[in-house]
Amino acid sequence: MSAYLLPLVLAGGIALPWLFGRLVLDGENLSRYDGAPGQRFGSNRPEHAGVKAAMARLAPGNTPPPGLSRQQRIDFKRAQFDHMFDHFPHDAVFTALGDTAVRGEWVMAPGADPARRMLYIHGGGLVVGSARSHRPITARMSALFGGAVLSLDYRLLPEYKRLDGVEDTRQAYRWMLENGPHGPAAASALLVAGDSAGGNLTLALLPWIREQGLRLPNGAIALSPATDGTLSSPSIRANADSDYMLGPALKGIARVPRPLLLWLSWLHYGVKPNDPAVSPIHADLHGLPPILVHASETEILYDDARRYVNRARAAGTPATLQTWNNTLHVWHMFEQELPEAGEAYTQIGRFIATVAPHQKATP
Repeated sequence: MSAYLLPLVLAGGIALPWLFGRLVLDGENLSRYDGAPGQRFGSNRPEHAGVKAAMARLAPGNTPPPGLSRQQRIDFKRAQFDHMFDHFPHDAVFTALGDTAVRGEWVMAPGADPARRMLYIHGGGLVVGSARSHRPITARMSALFGGAVLSLDYRLLPEYKRLDGVEDTRQAYRWMLENGPHGPAAASALLVAGDSAGGNLTLALLPWIREQGLRLPNGAIALSPATDGTLSSPSIRANADSDYMLGPALKGIARVPRPLLLWLSWLHYGVKPNDPAVSPIHADLHGLPPILVHASETEILYDDARRYVNRARAAGTPATLQTWNNTLHVWHMFEQELPEAGEAYTQIGRFIATVAPHQKATP
């Protein structure tokens, strides 16, 4: 190979993968949706002391014993997360699903109407989390909704593929249309909700429901959702230090060039990072039901939330962004520690009263 040809081959070996990533794996430039911050709460409020208490609650699951294998560390974190709120006070009834194609549990607050149904999809980075771990949220949602919450246990990584969890949410929604906590029955009102990775699955589910011609939910609620699998949101890097929960794990990722991240994501998950099934901000967002999105202004997914809402509104979908400053990712789980959680549930209750009114719903 001549001295002149070698540089051309090397340059092509770099340029072609970069070009493929840019044209095939990346998505629309979303910077046009960086405006319109939404409804802000507690913008001038200092960080509450409960943030440290909430992080202390999480700490045991973040420090597995030494000497464990990768799978053993995952199992340890799952067990810690599942039992983190075992002593959380509630008066809801949790009933495991029986012999059905859907795994999870029904959550019923006192007086809940079984014909009013919400599919709740838990967070946990697609690796940890369960219906049990998220009972503080699902119990509150049942009370606010005045209905039954189907809290889904979808298939998790790394044992299963990325799209397996997506398929589980679709199957659960289709099943919930015809089945309630007491058996087959029609639904009078429907909601879909989720947090973090579950918020991602919630928002990815909505266009699929529309495309399948199924009955749309009355509304959807996404708490601190991940919406952009291409990791283009500025807050991923800008808020790496202020996001106490996700920032430490993702600081290293934030230093990796995005073209390389796109390739790594595709190879790891087996699905393009801009595929709407895993990256709902890149979906066709017209004709969706009303959507309420919550995010912390100091978390790395803040711009995922803001950009999604602004793009949905541009497509004609009624979407609302509500943000709180100086609080945690999915602070809704920590109502005992954080007053912002109670404020957030008040706003969720108002949203539900608008899209799916019910005289038994509690404020």
